[in-house]
Formats: sequence, structure tokens, C-alpha cells
Amino acid sequence: MILCGACAFFELYCTQPLLPMLARLFHASKTGVGMTVSAATLGVALSAPVFGALAERLPRKRVIVFSLLGVSVPTLLAATSTSLAQLIFWRFLQGITVPGIIAVVITYIGEEWPPDQVALIMSFYVSGTALGGFLGRVSSGILADLFSWRVSFLVLGAASLAGAAAVAAWLPRGQRRASPSRMAEVGFLYQVQALFRNRRLVATFAVGFNVLFSLVGVFTWITFHLSAAPFLLSTTALSSLFFVYLIGLVVTPAAGFLITRVGLRTGIAGAISCSIAGVLLTLAPSLAVEILGLTLLSSGVFIAQTASSSHLRVAAPAGARVTAAGLYITFYYLGGAAAGVVPGAFWALGGWPACVGFIVTMQATALAIALVGWRTPKAA
Repeated sequence: MILCGACAFFELYCTQPLLPMLARLFHASKTGVGMTVSAATLGVALSAPVFGALAERLPRKRVIVFSLLGVSVPTLLAATSTSLAQLIFWRFLQGITVPGIIAVVITYIGEEWPPDQVALIMSFYVSGTALGGFLGRVSSGILADLFSWRVSFLVLGAASLAGAAAVAAWLPRGQRRASPSRMAEVGFLYQVQALFRNRRLVATFAVGFNVLFSLVGVFTWITFHLSAAPFLLSTTALSSLFFVYLIGLVVTPAAGFLITRVGLRTGIAGAISCSIAGVLLTLAPSLAVEILGLTLLSSGVFIAQTASSSHLRVAAPAGARVTAAGLYITFYYLGGAAAGVVPGAFWALGGWPACVGFIVTMQATALAIALVGWRTPKAA
């Protein structure tokens, strides 16, 4: 599960530390190069429901392995881009097959482990996504400074191919797959309509949107803040910011164990509160305090992702869990896509402080939705 998470996220955000460099090379605006982040996440959001419907009856392992292969090809082809538009196109294709990994893995965990262990195992998977995101961002920045941005994509594409081979060799075939329910027998549109009538699921979709919005929004736009005076960080230094993800590798499994004791609503409340505190700390004039803020933000987001992914197991009906996971991922990555572009309007109004105010408002909204929407029905 850790390897699946890492391989899914090697490339997804690899252009974040490269944004100031790409803006100079392609003579593009901040919003323009921000599309290299949004295009990949938009690809994930658009294809997730389709993968959810197609994968409902297909072997879980087969879908995961073929999706890993599908991610690596456009990553390698991105290195051939001669314009920003071409790079954005390949980034979009990178995102298209990612739901075949993450939507199916979330369902696989819910099926293969007992309910009281799902949050803990989900935390290991989320730690894997953090590891993959960290390695992708740091290696892309360092390789771009030492060689070129094209080399970054070639190395990441080769790493994805190796990861696909390892998952094909090591991942067990699922043994505890849920039997198809009546919902699984009907059409996709009927399933979607039925899922959207589930209050707890709709709240989970909304929380997922806000969770990724805060992470991508901060780590995308803070690169412009820290590359300018008085910080003047280089591309390698910007990529080094993602070392804070390593804290999440330790914190998230521990928090996953704690969530199994205190409950999902308490866990999501603590996680989002931690994230809000982290975002506010990035307003400090000290680089050390800003790094502390990024640490709190990323750790809080990883814990929130563990809680919201685990809540799918509780809220989604058996036989439609892949479809529910696909819809969750759609909203989750629509949040990531919006975060690469929408804060640009606030940047134009008031720079980084305006972006912080907007992102904190989104996080507070997510907290309110989770506390109200995740209440257990009295009949249950």
C-alpha cells in the first residue's frame, strides 16, 4: 500500500518547485505556469468517476498495475515539450490514469482489512502518498538545477515504470472483495444519483475538495512568495521545502492509530485545526517560522486525508465503494485544480497575505462541513 501511494504521487505535483523557472523559460505568467499543476489534478478529477464505474467489477490489482504504467508514459513524453501548452497537455494526460491507482487502492484497503484497522492501514497508504510527493518534488527541483527540467521528467518516468513492476510482483490479489449489491447491478448514473442522496458522502466529498485545495494552494503560491525578496530562494531551495513531508510520514500513522480510538469526527477536527494554524504561520517574516507552518499544514492535511478516506468505508454502500471513491477523488482533485489557479486572483489583490486569508476561509468551511455532515444517524 505504501508503494502504491508513492508511485501514484511521484509526478503529480513535480512542477511545483519548478514554477518560477518555467515562468522565466516560457515567458509565461504565474497563472499560466500554475496550469502545469492544475492540468494534472484536473485530469484526475475528470477521469475518477469513469475509473470508479469501470473498476467496480474488474480485478483490483490489474487496474492498479495498468494505471501505474499509464502514468509513466506521458511523464516521459513531457520531457519532449517545446512549449508551455505541450507541457500542460502531457501533464493533463499524466493525471488521467491516476484514479486507477488511488480510487482502487482506497477500496482495496476497505475490503482486505477489518473495519477497526482501516484507518490505521489508510494512514500507511497516505504516508506513501506523502513519500511519493516528497520524492517527486525534491528530485525534480534538484535535477532541474543540476541538469534541466527535461531530465526531471525522464527520471520520474523511469521511476514510475520500476514502481509498476514492483507492485505487479508484490501486491497480493484481493481475497475479500464485497459481493455486488443491487446498486452495482444498475446503471452508473443511477449509482451516482443514489450516492449523492447520501448526506454523509456529500459532506465527505466537500471535505476532500477543501483538504487538497489548502495543500496545493499553499505549496504552489508560496513558491512565488519565497522566490522573491527578501527570501530569494533558488529552485533547489524551493524543492527542499518539501522535506517537511517527511514529518508527515511519522505523524500520519501515529494519528491513524489515534483516530481508531477517538473517532473520525474528532480526528478531522484536530487535523484541519492543525492545518489552519500552519497556514497562518506562513505570514511570519522568518523563514524558519514559515517552514514550521508548512510542516503543520502538510501533517494536518495528511491526517485529514486519512480520516476522510476512512469515512468513505463507513458512508459508502457495499457494492458501490469504488464508484464512491471515484467521486470522492473527483472532488478532491477539483480542489487541487482550483488551487493552482483561483488563488492567483487573490495574489493580484494582495499578494501572499490575501492568498492566506482565502485558504484559511476554505479550511474553516471544511471543518464546519465535517462536524455537521459526519454525524452518525441516530438509527445507526
